[in-house]
Amino acid sequence: MPFSGQVLGIEGTAWNLSAALFSDRLCALESDPYRPPTGGIHPREAAQHHASVAAGVIGKVLDKAEDLQGIAFSQGPGLGPCLRTVATAARALAVARNLPLIGVNHCVAHVEIGRHATGCDDPIVLYASGANTQVIGYLNSRYRIFGETLDIGIGNALDKFARSKDLPHPGGPLIEKYAAQGGYIDLPYTVKGMDLAFSGLVSAAKENRASLEDVCFSLQETAFAMCVEVTERALAQTGKDEVLLVGGVGANRRLQEMLRTMCEDRGASFHVPENTFLGDNGAMIAYTGRLMLSHGEALPLQDSTVNPNFRSDEVTVTWRSGEREQIPTGPTTQGAEAVVTLNGHEATKHRSSKRYRMPGLDHRLLTERTRAEAKLIVQARSAGVLTPVIRDITRDTIVMEAIEGPQLKEALTRENLALAGEAVGRLHTAGIVHGDLTTSNLIIRDRQCVLIDFGLAHVTHEIESRGVDLHVLFQTLQSTTSEAASLRTAFIEGYTTTFEGAAEVVEREEEIIHRGRYQ
Repeated sequence: MPFSGQVLGIEGTAWNLSAALFSDRLCALESDPYRPPTGGIHPREAAQHHASVAAGVIGKVLDKAEDLQGIAFSQGPGLGPCLRTVATAARALAVARNLPLIGVNHCVAHVEIGRHATGCDDPIVLYASGANTQVIGYLNSRYRIFGETLDIGIGNALDKFARSKDLPHPGGPLIEKYAAQGGYIDLPYTVKGMDLAFSGLVSAAKENRASLEDVCFSLQETAFAMCVEVTERALAQTGKDEVLLVGGVGANRRLQEMLRTMCEDRGASFHVPENTFLGDNGAMIAYTGRLMLSHGEALPLQDSTVNPNFRSDEVTVTWRSGEREQIPTGPTTQGAEAVVTLNGHEATKHRSSKRYRMPGLDHRLLTERTRAEAKLIVQARSAGVLTPVIRDITRDTIVMEAIEGPQLKEALTRENLALAGEAVGRLHTAGIVHGDLTTSNLIIRDRQCVLIDFGLAHVTHEIESRGVDLHVLFQTLQSTTSEAASLRTAFIEGYTTTFEGAAEVVEREEEIIHRGRYQ
């Protein structure tokens, strides 16, 4: 029989204490957010706030309960003191009413309420909130993380800048307001494959002497363009045709506009839930808790410990059907950044202007990336790395040899991953980091691996950059195939044979994994 009861959901991972009741619809929703007098969120003070208002908020929702079947709570990720406060309240209710307890992953709940509210089915998700910036897709009973921030979340980045200008918390709405009156100035743009970083951008914005309006405009344009670019990369990698925006920063109209424009240009549909379901809210916990309970997912009290580092890809998604061992992919001619036209044995790679980017930023990226790509392809080839032979170059176009053979994503075998490892080892030996090492940018030809698309490549001997290179590839494998672990091992075996510093780089890549926002 279909599950027909109500579930109470309690959210309290950070700033907002919220409770809701969900049956086949939202029956009740109450919230009481913590607003710090100055600065950002203080975990202990936020937890004290949650404890002081929990009875009133939850009580208002319970007054409307008619067929309560379970108690769901945000088990993580989030601020430890806040999570513990909410978990204590949920446990007490579950015991007092003899109801099952459901621990909900906060990130997964954002995705599920977004899918419910918009009606999208299998989207690439941009999750943009205070502490989070992640690009997520569903595969093989899990929400896989394609890319994420390597330092701070987009919302925290905006808040840090706002505090430096004595703007109140949260900073995002005021930055959006000032940005409406500003113009573009150059700021650092940091995309590493499908990952990104905001710290350098925020530091440069804080130090810039331009008007507040111009800096707000440029900070917002740059940060959001980075987010849209990595989302588009995931679309290109997977062939999906839906994009869903969730998280509190998703309320920003400019971010919505940029994503909508990108989706229009790629023939994908764009979805964003109403503001009620964007920020942290009890409805997303209640709804996801109800999904979980209807599929037998309940927690014994002894297993209800909170997890501040609870990642979305740790959750087994029992309530979704359509198991796939691997995301179906075919040859890609329209990547995230360029269109490749094949003409016999020649390939023309044209970097298209992006309508979602400001013209000044767009022109800068097209020129910088085209010049750097051509230079580094030649340099890598001189060092013994198999790359296309360049025939001609203009500001935004490279004409080169067409490489025949399957992309690595179409030929995921241990043998081919070992060949890829050997090729990347030679590249790193030459002091070059690829910067976009996905399975779309490695081609298998005559039992060798050819590297293409050097648009984000750069010269460096830093272990960190090499580690990020490997991390991008391993993250792509994790997101697209159930055989990621064995393929990773095969790559490392090949990598070790051609690069003397392989062990140190592999160790650094493992450190980078644990530096992820919620590890």
